[in-house]
Amino acid sequence: MAWLAFATLSAVILFSCATQDRPYEGPVSDHFDGRRFHLHHQPVKSLGDVLKWQFNRESAGPWNRDLSPLPYPPPPQRVAGDGLEITFVNHATVLIQTDDINLLTDPIWSERASPLTWVGPARYRPPGLAFSDLPPIDVVVVSHNHFDHMDLLTLRRLHETHDPVFLVPLGNCHYLGLDQIDRCRELDWWQAFELADGYRVSAVPVQHWSRRGMLDTNEALWAGYMIAAGERKLFFAGDTGMGEHFSEIRQRLGPPDLAILPIGAYLPRWFMAYQHIDPAEAVSAHQQLQARRSMAMHFGTFRLADDGQDQPATELLNALDVAGLDTETFWIPQNGQRRGAADLGLAQAAP
Repeated sequence: MAWLAFATLSAVILFSCATQDRPYEGPVSDHFDGRRFHLHHQPVKSLGDVLKWQFNRESAGPWNRDLSPLPYPPPPQRVAGDGLEITFVNHATVLIQTDDINLLTDPIWSERASPLTWVGPARYRPPGLAFSDLPPIDVVVVSHNHFDHMDLLTLRRLHETHDPVFLVPLGNCHYLGLDQIDRCRELDWWQAFELADGYRVSAVPVQHWSRRGMLDTNEALWAGYMIAAGERKLFFAGDTGMGEHFSEIRQRLGPPDLAILPIGAYLPRWFMAYQHIDPAEAVSAHQQLQARRSMAMHFGTFRLADDGQDQPATELLNALDVAGLDTETFWIPQNGQRRGAADLGLAQAAP
């Protein structure tokens, strides 16, 4: 693993040469000091911490690569009215179809989560939906600029074939502009973008950080998103650690009908705890949000941390059992699996 850590670090350093301009300049706020963004002035891991972890990595379980095509049929082209279809493409890529609008979260169809095609974390599972089988995409939300969430190769393909609106946190249109993606709108925390009458996407704070190269740590914002479509609300967390923001989101925007929460890339805790919730914390986040249903993501596709490929799902099952919940309440999707409103238990309006 040492050679991979060195090669990946070298790739990031090389990419830094292309991203020397500051991605955002704006007024000081409670989470922007004029140069860098923060949430409660969180600690940032040093290069020494990164190297300590990378050169001493231990897997808690096996990772098996299987890139075979998947059997699931393509999704519908549109879902009218208050209908709902959720397709787990994999990792943090989810297709949300409702109210005649198709939305993608953190899309990545590339073989590697890396600035280079020959080095960096590789896929262990194929995308659960072929790019060619995508319905027309109207809007793409990107939570932050890490390579497994902001994959410029995929974003360029979407721009060229679907021409959606790209919604990103402050400072991130800079990176999309490097690929001449111009339909980009930036949002600060608690700002909203109204795509259509009754369809609103709000950026919300989550506990994470940003870096695209070696020189731009936290110079662009990160966010989760609350998607309000008619009477239904869907929350996409992106990457996040545990914090008071889950309760604040519920208090300000109301409980979501569906919360899409990460469960993987959480070991070792000394390194990952601030930036990635573990499965038990995902259950706690579900409870703090008072979500009607939740859905797991960010597991099993890219080996980004020391947890095994199946470990997040197994530990989530244990945490649900302890909390007296089940997989009807907190769905652990198969790669490429799709569920509609009735399957999710969301066919009826919230009481």
